[in-house]
Amino acid sequence: MIFGLITWGVAAAIGVVGHTKARAFVGKKLRFTKVVEKPAISVAAGLGATTVVAIVASVPIIPFVGAAAAIAAGIGVGTGVALGSKDAKKPPPLLED
Repeated sequence: MIFGLITWGVAAAIGVVGHTKARAFVGKKLRFTKVVEKPAISVAAGLGATTVVAIVASVPIIPFVGAAAAIAAGIGVGTGVALGSKDAKKPPPLLED
């Protein structure tokens, strides 16, 4: 019972961190690229994150990372890239003195 709750908590944390990092990266660093304009980039990023976390989850040394974490990472990164691409279309905020 506790092991399942810890696993779901780790999966949720991985999803939230993946979302925030991907959104910030796409919104700031990829602002001037053509990649941001393609709607399929969020799906590709989500599938890539799912694949990477699934490979890491197959290592038996890490006990709380499993299929739920891989799915959460894919969803988090995919939505982060999608919302980051919308942020990239907005003008950057003005710097204040």
